[in-house]
Amino acid sequence: MKRLLEVRDLVTELGTGAGKISPVDGLSFEVTPGQTYALVGESGCGKSMTALSVMRLLPDGGRIIAGSVRLGGEDVLALPERDMRRIRGGKMAMIFQEPMLALNPVLKVGMQIAEALAIHQHLSGAAAHDAARALLDAVGVPDAARRLDTYPFELSGGLRQRVMIAMALAGKPQLLIADEPTTALDVTIQAQVLEVLRGLRAQQQMGMLLITHDLGVVAENADRVGVMYAGELVEEGARADFFRTPQHPYSRMLFASLPRPVDSVGGSARLVTIPGQVPRLDGALTGCRFAPRCPYAFARCVEESPGWTEMNGQRVRCHLAGQLPAAIAPATVPLNASSTANETLLQVQGLKVHFPIRRGFFQRTVGHVRAVDGVALEIRSGRTLALVGESGCGKTTVGKAILRLIEPTAGEVRLGGTLLASDNAQTMRALRIQTQMIFQDPFSSLNPRMRVADILLEGMDALNVGATADRRNAVTALLRQVGLPEDAGDRYPHEFSGGQRQRIAIARALAVSPKLVICDEPTSALDVSVQAQILNLLKDLQDTLGLAYLFITHNLAVVEYLAADIAVMYLGRIVEHGPASAVLRAPRHPYTQALVSAVPNIDADSGKAVIRLAGDQPSPLNPPAGCHFHPRCVHASEVCRERYPDKTALGNGGWVRCHWVAGQG
Repeated sequence: MKRLLEVRDLVTELGTGAGKISPVDGLSFEVTPGQTYALVGESGCGKSMTALSVMRLLPDGGRIIAGSVRLGGEDVLALPERDMRRIRGGKMAMIFQEPMLALNPVLKVGMQIAEALAIHQHLSGAAAHDAARALLDAVGVPDAARRLDTYPFELSGGLRQRVMIAMALAGKPQLLIADEPTTALDVTIQAQVLEVLRGLRAQQQMGMLLITHDLGVVAENADRVGVMYAGELVEEGARADFFRTPQHPYSRMLFASLPRPVDSVGGSARLVTIPGQVPRLDGALTGCRFAPRCPYAFARCVEESPGWTEMNGQRVRCHLAGQLPAAIAPATVPLNASSTANETLLQVQGLKVHFPIRRGFFQRTVGHVRAVDGVALEIRSGRTLALVGESGCGKTTVGKAILRLIEPTAGEVRLGGTLLASDNAQTMRALRIQTQMIFQDPFSSLNPRMRVADILLEGMDALNVGATADRRNAVTALLRQVGLPEDAGDRYPHEFSGGQRQRIAIARALAVSPKLVICDEPTSALDVSVQAQILNLLKDLQDTLGLAYLFITHNLAVVEYLAADIAVMYLGRIVEHGPASAVLRAPRHPYTQALVSAVPNIDADSGKAVIRLAGDQPSPLNPPAGCHFHPRCVHASEVCRERYPDKTALGNGGWVRCHWVAGQG
């Protein structure tokens, strides 16, 4: 078979002297035309550095010291930089993980695509404009002609990612490198972006190097899979073989870390986690690099690095290849969490948050963005309500309005039966003590100039929680409770990994002994193994302390492990509510059905059909008349366009707002 990309024994170094590391250490793989090769593994394993090495875009101090990279038979590493500019974007292109950082914020989208067209296709003027519009059409950007005249910040995350793909395709590359192209996207947008990539790959026979830690994305898109750990490949094989029988202990533990629902009610279960962390690469590494974390390791693993073993078309680097016991059983999760007999802790009625739009010299109000438009929620003590929906639907605004971090326009919030109002200092103080929030990005929410102990003490001091003399001891206990070493209090946030920073954020929320914790996308950017650790921790804390959670997320794959109930939000309103098992297994609202269908499935042969939603979520500035979802709904009728639907009770104790469901009886 013809090879498009050949990487052989690639070694990349960063730094000098004692700080020198090799994030890519002896890597070999190949990609053929029309094939997707997925490179998977935890953060810090060297996946992105592999892509940057292939593109010769290494950071300062980076260098390739051994190995070869050939693209279409041409030695990429031997080319002068002048010729590499022809190769980059022309023969191979890259989609970066964060499009907002990769796109120029001060240039309009059309101009940025035109730059690539001018360099690689020598187009300019009207020809470049028409080609740019055709590229946006090809990647599914609605109203492409208008989008060419917008800036990146005016686009949603999904549209920015599509613009990034259009720029990458401007040079008609033979190889496309996609580095975590869907990490922060909603499941619906993720499905659309991946469908675009699959279609383009098939049409143009383009090879693709897909870098991700999402095994569901791999199962639905890859032809071959390479598992990377600490700079090395440890397993490689065809997708079907890999998902049927992963051979390396690391691969098996990644699978076991995935939360998977079961079909019968069971007791509380824990996700399998991988102990420890990816080893530092600045020291001497002997033996198998996974040995310190491997449950099957023995003396030879510590002393001798394993070679490759071929097994039925798969390759694996393990001394126990073919001799491992049965695969680690996947984690099971209960269908129902805590008892429903617990008392109601939080009641939200008619919550609205409308942001005024002001224009002109006198800044007159000319309209309102209806971010939250009449939300009602109820959470019982010791239980979790998951609030799910696409980005921009108002989920985070609901959480902030409950905490009065954003002042609501209307509505009531009661905590333990007490009405919370911003003009009542006493009740607001009680709110601050009894409710806390874990933000989506712990690094942005933690003060980089404060040590961890001072971060935890800040809330205690501000709210006068506990005796002053006891607070230092309380910090030590908190760190232990969230699984951090006691000396973590003396360090700064940047000295920790992403999962550890999220644990610090959880400890900060617990410092004032709250009853309710609002979790805003706490696992969205974490590896599957770290995600399992955080989900286990949240579940343990709930069982131990009786905490209630409002779990805000767009990742439906993790919802059922933690949540007892689900509220589905669309354009500022709740459209479906019910027990988690019922909503995820038999969704009734067309929007919920689309969300559930779009969740990547590691069983790629399940036959599950993904429901494609027409267009993007409308703006909350001008929501559609009638049912807000009707412009994207295949079941929409005249009544949907005229009147917003009332609640229709479902037999499982939930409800839905949908004329179509109501008409079905």
